[in-house]
Amino acid sequence: MSILPIHKLVPLLLLFLGAYGHSQINQKEDDTDNFDHYAYMQNIESYPSLLKKGYDEITIYKKLGNANYHNANYDVATFWYEKLLENDEIVISPDYLYRYALALKSIKRYEDSHLWMEKFKKLKKNDIRASLYADNADYLKEIQIPKEQYTIKNLTDLNSGESDFAPSYLSGNLVFTTARDLDVQTYNKLPYLNLYQTEIKEDGQTGKASVLSETLNTKANESSTAFSKDGKTVYFTRNNFSKKSFKRDKNGISRLKIYRSQLSDGTWSEPEDLPFNNSNYSVAHPSLSSDGTKLYFASDMPGGMGASDIYVVDILSDGKFGEPKNLGKLINTEEKETFPFISDSGILYFASNGHPGLGGLDIFKIDTNKNDKVTNMGSPINSPDDDFSLVMDTSSEIGYFASNRKGGIGNDDIYTLKRSDSDCFTFIEGTARDKDTDKPLAQTLIEAFAHDGETLSQTVTASDGSYTLRIPCQKEQYQLSGTKEGYEASNLYMLTPKDKKQVQDVHLELEQSTKVADLGSDLVKILELTPIYFDLNSSYLRKDAYAELDKVVDYMSKRPDIKIAVGSHTDSREGDAYNLWLSRRRAMRTVEYITSKGIDPSRISGKGYGETQLLNRCANGVKCSESEHQLNRRSEFIVIEK
Repeated sequence: MSILPIHKLVPLLLLFLGAYGHSQINQKEDDTDNFDHYAYMQNIESYPSLLKKGYDEITIYKKLGNANYHNANYDVATFWYEKLLENDEIVISPDYLYRYALALKSIKRYEDSHLWMEKFKKLKKNDIRASLYADNADYLKEIQIPKEQYTIKNLTDLNSGESDFAPSYLSGNLVFTTARDLDVQTYNKLPYLNLYQTEIKEDGQTGKASVLSETLNTKANESSTAFSKDGKTVYFTRNNFSKKSFKRDKNGISRLKIYRSQLSDGTWSEPEDLPFNNSNYSVAHPSLSSDGTKLYFASDMPGGMGASDIYVVDILSDGKFGEPKNLGKLINTEEKETFPFISDSGILYFASNGHPGLGGLDIFKIDTNKNDKVTNMGSPINSPDDDFSLVMDTSSEIGYFASNRKGGIGNDDIYTLKRSDSDCFTFIEGTARDKDTDKPLAQTLIEAFAHDGETLSQTVTASDGSYTLRIPCQKEQYQLSGTKEGYEASNLYMLTPKDKKQVQDVHLELEQSTKVADLGSDLVKILELTPIYFDLNSSYLRKDAYAELDKVVDYMSKRPDIKIAVGSHTDSREGDAYNLWLSRRRAMRTVEYITSKGIDPSRISGKGYGETQLLNRCANGVKCSESEHQLNRRSEFIVIEK
């Protein structure tokens, strides 16, 4: 396993604090969950490097599992947690069972996740997470078909190829955090986070993005803003940073702090360090009440309940602060609660992976006026991936949030959400069955897509193969898709009149994967994969490659008698020797990903061919478009033994 590439590190900052790794974290042997993991991104060491340092295998499994889990690489995390729990799950801390169950859920292995959550519940009966799970046995169905229906849309004109997240409101504008500038630190090649703003249009869409303030943006990471109603006061998150330098704790970590700045004559004042910040723990993600008297935030300060908790502090009339108060076990769990947002109507929204959800971080809400129970916002706002940093105008029922779900433009994207007419939806009911045996297929993922690819709704079939989807009634044409490991995807195109409120007996038949590849054939063609392409001068796997590589893994798992040779290629630009080296790196990373998913290394090899096997005319000196060059930057999967 190699060092995690930058493009995989970047999406994870997303999650929590908007602070890329200013230093390596010194973790305890058991890697106990703490806020640091979410505040500071780190390179993930390889198995061999940890072995050379003298760590035993159990410790290595813990470290690699946790490092990938905290970086939201849930698929890789499951691999290392599986190896850890294969040894003796009884003596392993129950928290590893919880993380494993959550990681499984995030990669849609719901049945396995349920089994491990049951084991966790038996070991930690008094744990808040276990109690919430036990009290909400049918939570998955409720989440996937929520009482309140929203439509979401990616802000394609706003999002960049990097991370964009943590939106907030400022006088008709949307302020957000972005890594699009790609300025880098000399000692850690990760991009800075800066604050940008954009106009909010009448339809909720946004205009052109621009830098919020040259004064507020520094060489540190700025993130997560909250503005007063008059727009003259801002609270925001930044590393412990003053006099143009980072301040660090004894472990060399520059913790996160909330700063306050005032606007005067069009210029923001020098930010002030809030009195409840501390160099030994992090305070982040401010949200200001409508009257400006309360500030909500997330922190891992001593005395909390979990990895990070949500707090509130009074802002006094003279601008000073009271004592921060933990919001308690109704909201906080032993896991992480973060990114709070308090709406004008007193609804508190926050992200958590401690309350029952679809996987990763989910977005929840609670009415602070009623002290009501916490409610999962449900699909399509939440997904099996990380969903967080929601802000909401409850009067218009329009809001914004961030997610690293599949299909986005960058590592994290900002989406807009809008409340749909509660009476305007259609129920789709049916079953998923095996095409040959007619047996019901449980734990089959059922999804509905609009003609433009937008996900309208998703659910998982019950033990009897049944499912129910709810889609906006204005969507007359849509596609249903059923997917399950070991089966070919089943697709059905639907045409439903607007006035039809219920469609029954919509059955999806899935056929077991039986495709056979001959010697010398390329699995890209056999499995009808989207080609595995690489970016220019990069050997890192792109985000869109993982789903396709997983199909190769699935195929090899079902056919243990075959061996595969990965052939990787470059375009003709750069020198021949460099291209040969680069293609070898691409082959190595492709092979490493497949073996990390459990495929025996003896069954797969890799070779780089440089620019010697171009697919088109784009040889040295030939003028070609970028799309033509892209066709040559690829990996192939040739069957070499059966």
